[in-house]
Amino acid sequence: MGDDYYNEGNVSVPCASWAPAVGFMGCVFAVVFSNIGGAYGTAKAGSGIMAMGIRSPQLLMKNIIPVVMAGVLGIYGLIVAVILNGKFTKPDAGTNYTTYSTYSAMAHIAAGLCCGLCSLASGLAIGIASDAGTRAVGAQSNMAESWKKMGFTGDTGGQANSSGDALFVGTVLIQVFAGNIGLYGLICALILSQMDYACEANQG
Repeated sequence: MGDDYYNEGNVSVPCASWAPAVGFMGCVFAVVFSNIGGAYGTAKAGSGIMAMGIRSPQLLMKNIIPVVMAGVLGIYGLIVAVILNGKFTKPDAGTNYTTYSTYSAMAHIAAGLCCGLCSLASGLAIGIASDAGTRAVGAQSNMAESWKKMGFTGDTGGQANSSGDALFVGTVLIQVFAGNIGLYGLICALILSQMDYACEANQG
């Protein structure tokens, strides 16, 4: 490339040739980690729902909420990847110098990691919490039915008249706050995606 490749007039100093590769990794991290979190959350929540549905099938659709919340996490990564993809610029046709700066590359990989890792953590939290929560809701509902069949209608610690609503509300609240973790990552990623700088091609 010669000794003049890194001189002051060469735009490839702030816009290194490897910068686009780093930026594209931001898209990869956003999509991959988000979908790993969504897949784990869906699988873990699904196993809990199916186990609960064996004895309490009437609660199956009521407890499908965590599956939806886990599936949304993959959409977060897709949104960030699409936005970052629109920020890339092609090398200058005249000089073949990269006009996509290292500043943009670092900001975009940070955005991808922010969204991807937050969504991954959110998926883990949703999956584990919903698995335990749905099993508990099903067990409480099944216990209430057992008390009623045995003829207990008085004060039995609230078990005879309980339908699992108290546990269900608590489970939903836990999943909402777990899902917010991914949303926080998405917001930060959207802010970071706007931190870009493009070099002007050196025609001289």
